Amino acid sequence: MKGIATLMLWGGLLLAPLTSAEHVRLVGDVWPPFTDQRLPGNGLAVELVSTALQRAGHSTEYVEVPWARVLRGLQQGDYDVIVAAWYSNERSRYGFYSSAYLVNRIRFLRRTGMPIEFAGLDSLRPHSIAVVRGYSYDSAFDAAQGLSKVPVLEFAMGARMLAAGRVQLTLEDELVAQYHLNRDLREIRNAVEFVEKPLSENGLHILMRRSHPLHRQIVADFDRELAAMREDGTYRKIFSRYGL
Repeated sequence: MKGIATLMLWGGLLLAPLTSAEHVRLVGDVWPPFTDQRLPGNGLAVELVSTALQRAGHSTEYVEVPWARVLRGLQQGDYDVIVAAWYSNERSRYGFYSSAYLVNRIRFLRRTGMPIEFAGLDSLRPHSIAVVRGYSYDSAFDAAQGLSKVPVLEFAMGARMLAAGRVQLTLEDELVAQYHLNRDLREIRNAVEFVEKPLSENGLHILMRRSHPLHRQIVADFDRELAAMREDGTYRKIFSRYGL
């Protein structure tokens, strides 16, 4: 009996998933509501990522630095995971991407009730558009000639100009816009609305440094637990805490 019990124990160990708990150093720049140390949980993206990794048995810490340092630090091994990254071939050389855990949709906003629709870049030519100086929205839109772009310092400024009728459109990531309209732009929330068709859609991923010996396992752990969070309601509860 003792021998059979020993064999059963070893069999169970062989069938159990091979996991290794790691301390994972997360990094991002300031991008509310996704990443911001001034927010509870350090922002929506940080809370989603850290919760998934902790559910897989890993411990986490989060650091916030300018974007150039985020990329350099991952390549140098100062950090393990960028919590919020769009896919690029260049970054995939030194980083390993997870599945997308949410989607960034860049959408236009118009004054409520205005009959303006987006049907390709040519449809924008009759309209003035508030754009944040230095912001990369979409490669085709950024490079388009003949559009009436009005540079502003930040989305809030462009949104207030839109509500006041000084421009006819502005644009922003849908969740970022919702976040601001529910907080510092509450007074104009009913004066503006989204245009239905988005300019672009980008999946948001974690990006883990390939130099980490367990990068594939940790990303697989993240993907598995994120899927479980969607199923058990944890994902939606985290979203709701940010008013989204």
